[in-house]
Amino acid sequence: MKINVHFSNLHFDELYFTGKTTVVIDVLRASTVIVTALSNGAREIIPVGTVDFAMKVSGNAFSGQTLLCGERNTKKIEGFVLGNSPLEFTSELVGGKSIIHYTTNGSKSIVKAKFSENLFVACFNNLPAIAKHLVALDKDVDIVCAGSNGGFNLEDAVCAGKISAEILQLNEDVEVTDSTRASMALNKTFGKTLLKMLKETEHGKLLIENGFADDLKECAQLGNRDIIPFFLSGSIKKLEVKEN
Repeated sequence: MKINVHFSNLHFDELYFTGKTTVVIDVLRASTVIVTALSNGAREIIPVGTVDFAMKVSGNAFSGQTLLCGERNTKKIEGFVLGNSPLEFTSELVGGKSIIHYTTNGSKSIVKAKFSENLFVACFNNLPAIAKHLVALDKDVDIVCAGSNGGFNLEDAVCAGKISAEILQLNEDVEVTDSTRASMALNKTFGKTLLKMLKETEHGKLLIENGFADDLKECAQLGNRDIIPFFLSGSIKKLEVKEN
């Protein structure tokens, strides 16, 4: 098993992911929203790469059973039901619903990796569950940080490093690339107090400025959700893992 961390998806085309096992991370906030929504009973998440496509898909959806959700530059898009705050995705609102999800970075990254053989979504909330499942799967893994507008961000890199470190604790024979070692070094430096780290990141500061400070507390929760989001045939659903 080999772990390769990518700090951006900008240099990939879709075909790169063909046949791969991929994990997409967007801690602030798309990954955390997806994990939260599925934990709270959402039927599925349908990630989309553009606002126009989100509107088109929602127009063909069953009325009342589909929610159009997402953000542009942290703010809810006009005409959408929900934004991209995990605190909005309560069981009362999302239970049994299909969620069409557009975000500035996260949903685009998932769509880009759609040809993966196995495509998972991770954040701090479900990190232990993801690491355990990847070890059981025993395949080479590409961990893709959604980043910020194609560039590097600290929170996704730290999350990737923490997943990698967790995998190595479970299986010390795993091979890691230089970028994976770098992500684990960042985790050692910044990953001990996650909320403090998130508050000091560029995107974290932007969220605080825009009134989403409470979102950071939710995104900093480590291992509070035992959910593995799995992308298949255009939508993300909760993977049912059979215990041995």
